[in-house]
Amino acid sequence: MTRIVCIANQKGGVGKTTTAVNLAAGLARRGKRVLLVDLDIQGSATATLVAPSPGREALSMAACLVRDVGLDDIVVPTSTPGLFVAPAGEELATVDLHLASVMGRERALERVLRGSTLDRWDVVLVDTAPYLGLLTINALVSAEKVLVPVSCEYLPMLGLKLFEDTLGKIRRTLGAPCEVLGYLLTMVDRRERVTDEVESMVRGAFGERVFPGIIRVNTRHKASPSHRQTIFEYEGPRGKGREDYETLTREVERRLGLGGARAKSRPVTAEALPASAHA
Repeated sequence: MTRIVCIANQKGGVGKTTTAVNLAAGLARRGKRVLLVDLDIQGSATATLVAPSPGREALSMAACLVRDVGLDDIVVPTSTPGLFVAPAGEELATVDLHLASVMGRERALERVLRGSTLDRWDVVLVDTAPYLGLLTINALVSAEKVLVPVSCEYLPMLGLKLFEDTLGKIRRTLGAPCEVLGYLLTMVDRRERVTDEVESMVRGAFGERVFPGIIRVNTRHKASPSHRQTIFEYEGPRGKGREDYETLTREVERRLGLGGARAKSRPVTAEALPASAHA
């Protein structure tokens, strides 16, 4: 069964896209077939993983959500074997307005996913914008699990209560599971006193739902996107960023139950996709 995981937090600047990109790459490196759906209107995940190409704007998630283009027709490969992207584009910024008058507007992404050959993937990761618009609600409704990055600062931590309330409303009103896979502490800097204070409060409030591993402050996380590389490509084998995301990847595998024969099967290749996906 394909596992669908949303990476979300209503607060920006918490390492959400960095986590989406590098977790997706980490899972693909471990033999999983991974699709990263970019629902952030800034398109940072797409910009990191996919080189610009003429005509790409017509083949974006906006086309799927607004014009009924098939998801299989927009998927593009990345430099990491087994990792593919359903890209964002400039048109994505207008999708909230388009969906506002659509019946069942909160389930548009769910319909797109169901209309695709979803069983091609072991994991679908959905990157979201740092606000609660219709796109983010669609992502939360379509996902069975939610991974919540939390930077070690007071304001993002205080926003977790609001986010928990939001998830509760979505469960009650839309019948979506929206279960928290885990809270991920990011931008951890042991030189700052606030880091230990925030970590203690988050672990005290959420217990085992907080991932045991952390993502440390690392300038290479800021530099790697400009080279269109994941941390695994940009940093050496002993780099702390690479080490942190390897640890996270193993824990996510465990929590999702991604063992077994299928997880060891051959990753999807670019040749296995529809011809339009190579555009």
